[in-house]
Amino acid sequence: MQLKLHHVNYSTKDVGAVAEFYRSLFDMKPVPGYQDARITSQGYDGKVEFLTDGTTEFHISPQDLGVAFRTKQSLNPVDRGHIAFRTDDIEAFKAMLREKNIQFADYGVWAMGGWYQIFLQDPDGTIVEVHQTDYKPPAA
Repeated sequence: MQLKLHHVNYSTKDVGAVAEFYRSLFDMKPVPGYQDARITSQGYDGKVEFLTDGTTEFHISPQDLGVAFRTKQSLNPVDRGHIAFRTDDIEAFKAMLREKNIQFADYGVWAMGGWYQIFLQDPDGTIVEVHQTDYKPPAA
């Protein structure tokens, strides 16, 4: 199982101002195709800016305190933001969490088409996302 830092999510009350700050000071560019891949019908429809420096992504989203309530999940990834890792085997990662008795919120394919997302907390309460793209459910 591989894991790689993928993005940092910044939750804010002013997406436009924060996105412009990072675009103008750090020469970050929009990530192509992400707006078209958004899923906005499952509890979160805020306007998100997806920026990159060419290596790491920065997802700037409107803070929404009701996401966990609307999605019936225990964790809210856009309350204070989160850091995200990409894996090539989300099922193996979930099995490892279960073995270590670490609770997680299993959002499945939720905010981005083709991204299977789970969220957990580190010991300080920081939300951590782990996702797999092109997810295929395990054979039953």
